[in-house]
Amino acid sequence: MSISNAAESAIMKLVFQAIAWANYADNAAISPETNIAVALHTADPGDAGTLATNEATYSGYARINVARSVSGWSESNGVVSPVSHIDFPAGTGGSGTVTHFSTGRTGGGAAAALWQGTVVPNIVCGNGVTPRLTTASTLTLD
Repeated sequence: MSISNAAESAIMKLVFQAIAWANYADNAAISPETNIAVALHTADPGDAGTLATNEATYSGYARINVARSVSGWSESNGVVSPVSHIDFPAGTGGSGTVTHFSTGRTGGGAAAALWQGTVVPNIVCGNGVTPRLTTASTLTLD
């Protein structure tokens, strides 16, 4: 069973842009999330995965927080992408190939992964490499 395009769009706007879904959901919590954490993975974290599952471990790696707003994320017909490139810290050593990315709550650790996407082309990480998710990186609710 699927949900309507209008519902897909409203859910993605609520989660990624903090835009209320009229008469269904709003962003009126006492301390709503203001950022969304983005993590890189060396394998698919899977449906049961967290931001820490198969997370990149090259030297210098850290998750990036992106504003939970229209300045951080664009949405069109249930598809979300970053408004600008997301550059992760340059590697200072280590290695690994990034194949996936995920989004979730900020704060580190094994936070639940809300959405996951593939990284195409894959990014071979290591000394001097700055992994980048472009504005063509997408997350879909379908």
